[in-house]
Amino acid sequence: MRGKTDYISGEEISRALNISRAAIWKHIEKLRKEGYDISASPHLGYRLMASPDRLIPPEVSWKLETKILGKKIYSFKKTDSTNTVAYKLAEDGEAEGAVVFAEEQSKGRGRFHRVWSSPSGGVYMSLILRPDMEPMSTARITLIAAVAVSEAIRDVTGLSARIKWPNDVLINGHKTSGILTEMKAEQDRIDFIILGIGINVNTAKKDLPKGATSLREELGSVVLKVEVAQKTLELFESHYLGFKDNFEGIMDEWRELSDTLGSRVRARAHGEVLEGQALDIDDNGGLIVRLDTGFNKHILSGDVEIVR
Repeated sequence: MRGKTDYISGEEISRALNISRAAIWKHIEKLRKEGYDISASPHLGYRLMASPDRLIPPEVSWKLETKILGKKIYSFKKTDSTNTVAYKLAEDGEAEGAVVFAEEQSKGRGRFHRVWSSPSGGVYMSLILRPDMEPMSTARITLIAAVAVSEAIRDVTGLSARIKWPNDVLINGHKTSGILTEMKAEQDRIDFIILGIGINVNTAKKDLPKGATSLREELGSVVLKVEVAQKTLELFESHYLGFKDNFEGIMDEWRELSDTLGSRVRARAHGEVLEGQALDIDDNGGLIVRLDTGFNKHILSGDVEIVR
């Protein structure tokens, strides 16, 4: 049985916020439309029964343990691309740490202008970053993000997430997350980086493209999107703020989580098709492949297929 202490009276709210009872009711109705389940009793007042698992500022920021990420949040029920929105905000001077969320994207993008399927049920977010680093080191941000996403999935669900170079996170060999890093830079300095992250959390099987999976499909139960988003932000920030002093440590974590290293791969980069064994990653995040000729090739960008 619920006691009176579970409720708060309209009079208490009115006194605390210095607003009228009518204004309180309007706010309660607005919260209900956003998905909050609020019970109202004539004699007891109001009681929050359940909160929505939506990527909106009150839910994401609640108990979010970060210093800069998520202090400013933009949230959309549906937008074309969170990266597009974040890029425009960054050009207009938005500070580092702002995050753009969407429940759905109509024009979600992957690498090389590919389409990223973005139906409801996923976490789609873009972070505005302004790191003090050279443009050639941008791939490090992708490595850090891949580690953070993999760790977040493991922490929240216990699923064994693995990284496929350079920007995919897999579960049981199936893609569950993609990372898209875009930047605006001059020759020797970065103006800003937009880090886009898409994670198939509760995406229905019928809405998943071939070769993809979702956390719900792998776990067999619903996963809280807000929890996945919060954990990803917290882990990414922890690595991001310390990567200059400990990037080797982050690279070691990436190696431990890699589904690529040690495998025979086929790489397509700059019009070439190369085959060999994936040996390691270099200091700038490039993949080192031992070709069949015996020479090592550093691949900074491209498509890599694991040859089973």
